[in-house]
Amino acid sequence: MGILLAKQPVMLRAIVLKNKPDEMLQLSNKGTVPVLVVDESQVIDESLDIMLWALSQSDPDNLLYKENTEKLAEMLSLINRFDNEFKENLEKYKCAKRYHEKSLTDNRKQCETLIIELERRLEQHNFIIGETLSLADYAILPFVRQFARVERQWYLQSPYPSLQRWLKTHLQSKVFSKAMTKFPLWLDSGESFLIGSD
Repeated sequence: MGILLAKQPVMLRAIVLKNKPDEMLQLSNKGTVPVLVVDESQVIDESLDIMLWALSQSDPDNLLYKENTEKLAEMLSLINRFDNEFKENLEKYKCAKRYHEKSLTDNRKQCETLIIELERRLEQHNFIIGETLSLADYAILPFVRQFARVERQWYLQSPYPSLQRWLKTHLQSKVFSKAMTKFPLWLDSGESFLIGSD
């Protein structure tokens, strides 16, 4: 989504992690996606770093709030908390649901610590950092989307109307639909696809 929002053209090679191309593993030994090859000397293999790279090239919607460096620091701090603390709790919550564990409610409550913080922010303004979209909205979106899907009925009745509005707005957006486009697998087709050019 960061690449699309930055209107930064890149060639996409779709893969599945069960069948990793040797070319990818030679570029990044982490063996996870995404991997962005900028040039022979620069390979980026963290989602947030790819978003920051793309938006540093072009940020037409001012998602980095360039006029306010404190806001960028606030975004990065919040994203870091989701990427570490929330992600760990989310995995436990998903696992508890999958295996019908008694810890389900406790695991959900651990996630809710940050969900409540988002709800409070979204009660104050339309988006996580302010009245306009930011990097934080897009970087945190996948975590909230996964959280909402664990216990769908509970989520729909949960006391988080502002978060529900925010998530629904994102899921119905054109950029989300575009980002979720499925491409033929590179190992099957040998095709790369240009994205982010419009």
